[in-house]
Amino acid sequence: MAKRRQRGRPVNGILLLDKPAGVTSNGALQMAKKMFAAAKAGHTGSLDPLATGMLPICFGEATKFSQFLLDADKRYRVAARLGVRTETGDADGEVIEERPVSVTEAGVAGAMECYEGYIEQIPSMYSAIKHNGEPLYKLARRGETVERKPRPVTIHRLELTALEGDVLEFDVDCTKGTYVRTLVEDLGEDLGCGAHVIGLRRLGAGPYPAEKMLTLEQLGEIKEAGGFEAIDEKLLPLSTSVADWPRAELGDNAAWYLIQGQPVMANDRPAEGWVSVYQASSGEFLGVGEVLEDGRVAPRRLVAG
Repeated sequence: MAKRRQRGRPVNGILLLDKPAGVTSNGALQMAKKMFAAAKAGHTGSLDPLATGMLPICFGEATKFSQFLLDADKRYRVAARLGVRTETGDADGEVIEERPVSVTEAGVAGAMECYEGYIEQIPSMYSAIKHNGEPLYKLARRGETVERKPRPVTIHRLELTALEGDVLEFDVDCTKGTYVRTLVEDLGEDLGCGAHVIGLRRLGAGPYPAEKMLTLEQLGEIKEAGGFEAIDEKLLPLSTSVADWPRAELGDNAAWYLIQGQPVMANDRPAEGWVSVYQASSGEFLGVGEVLEDGRVAPRRLVAG
């Protein structure tokens, strides 16, 4: 059987796309993939259509490391309207309840303190979690409700930045899997008035800051001026996906054996856990490995040679 020919360019790297509002994460991915004419691409964590901000796009070999960005902490800026609850917990849903609002900045900040640290959330029926193989939001659209188990998450930072009338804004740093809509709905109930998300912007994912993001419009302008070479230069190296991991540097011989799939000894490596692996002489990123009980580093995800 003939091998299927891969369509598109062999692009490798990570694009920090500033996703626009009104499109799905997959829609934004397809636009970026088309712009780069890339053979292979994937995103690292969905954003709701109304949300904007950081959507890391992994091209080519970078898709091997996308899971680590999925698992990374996230940072958001959130706007919520108090006094109104919607079906979906955001502005895209039908209004199901309205209540008067009587809150102060001190009251809101005090309520927020209860959500810092380890908490458990019950996912919304309008989330993408699957029940018997079907996303919950599809069940919800049919008017069905099923029991959802609480999920543990950690809120590292929750800071009120503005309160004007019935609109509050806050920043949140959190672990993967945190449902901002659920956070807003729960906070609204604690304040006695209900609430829903009207604006959501992801400002960071893992080691990546907001300043590195590019919009589709900016990429289009760069491509028009300099072609594929110009936009390829905007891609971040594969190693940045694990830039905040401990490093293990290998000599040339050890690097060769690791590439062949064998565990190797490494100097200056942690006693346990996963590490980013480099060839010491060239500084080349080889991939990621895991420190075994005997101190050797076993390859787990390697960059193709």
